[in-house]
Amino acid sequence: MAEREIHLKRTGLYASGCSPVNMIQAVFYNEDMLVYDLEDSVPASEKDAARILVYQMMKHHRPRDKYVAIRVNGLYSEYFEEDIQVAVRANPDALRIPKVEYAREVQEISRRVAEIEEKIGLEAGKIELICNIESYMGVLNAREIASADPRVTALTVSAEDLTASMKAQRTKKGLEVFYARNAVLLACRAAGVDALDVVFSDINDEEGLREDTALAKNLGFDGKSVIHPRQIDVVNGFFTPSQKEINYALRVLDAVEKGRKAGKGAVTLDGSMIDKPIELRARTTLAQARAAGIKLDGMVTIK
Repeated sequence: MAEREIHLKRTGLYASGCSPVNMIQAVFYNEDMLVYDLEDSVPASEKDAARILVYQMMKHHRPRDKYVAIRVNGLYSEYFEEDIQVAVRANPDALRIPKVEYAREVQEISRRVAEIEEKIGLEAGKIELICNIESYMGVLNAREIASADPRVTALTVSAEDLTASMKAQRTKKGLEVFYARNAVLLACRAAGVDALDVVFSDINDEEGLREDTALAKNLGFDGKSVIHPRQIDVVNGFFTPSQKEINYALRVLDAVEKGRKAGKGAVTLDGSMIDKPIELRARTTLAQARAAGIKLDGMVTIK
C-alpha cells in the first residue's frame, strides 16, 4: 500500500464531465480538490462521452497544484463498471464514491480498483476513496464505512439525498442534518480520516454561506463541498487559520516547550492553564497553516 501524502481539502469543486468548458475553467480557480463528475451532472445519453472527456483531461491537462478526484456512478449503477475502468486508468488522486451505505461496498470497490491497478501496472493502493454519505443508512453505518479500507481518506455528507431518504425538508438553517453532520464527523475522527461538510446550495446567499461554513468549522469539519466558483474563497477563508489563531498557537507551543525544559508539570498562558486539548488544538492549527502554504515564522519544535 502506498504511503499517504497529506492533502488539504478545504474546498471541493465539482466540474461536470460532459462540459469541457467547466472542466477547463475549474483548473484556474482556488479550490483544493477538483472533482470531475461522471454521476449526477451527466445525463444518461452523455455517459460515454463524459468518460472520454474526463480521461483525456486527466491525461493531457491535469492540474498539478490540486487534489483531483473523479466521481463515478454508484456500485449498483449500470454505469459503474465502465466508470471505474476508465477512472482508475486516468490515475486520479481519488475516486469519489456516491451513495455509500455499507462497509462491504467500500471493500468491494477497493478490490476492483486493486485489480485494475495491478493489470495496468499502477502503484498498488495509490488511488484513494472518498465516500459520499447520502442516506440515513449511510449515516447509521458511517463509523464502519470510515474504517472499512485503508484507501478511505475522507467522508462527505450529501444533504439533499440524505434529507430525501429521511422524508425531511432541506432548509438553509440545516437542523434536519445536524445529527448526520455530527455522526459522520465523529466517524471520521474515530477512523483518522477527513470530514467534509455539506454543500450550501444557494450560490447567491453569501451571508448564508458564511454562517453555514462557520458552523462547519466550529463543529470540526476539515472542508466543504462547493457548487460554484464564487463560494471557493469564502469557504477557504474559514478553513484557513487566521494570523491571530496562528500567533496564539505558536505562543501555546512555546509555553509548553518552556515548561517542559523547566520541568514543570503544568504551564499557564495569559493566566489560563494549558492542558493537552489546548496543545492539540494548537498543533492542528499550525498543521493546517502549513498545508495552506503559510510560513510560520518563529515556529518552535516540539518533540
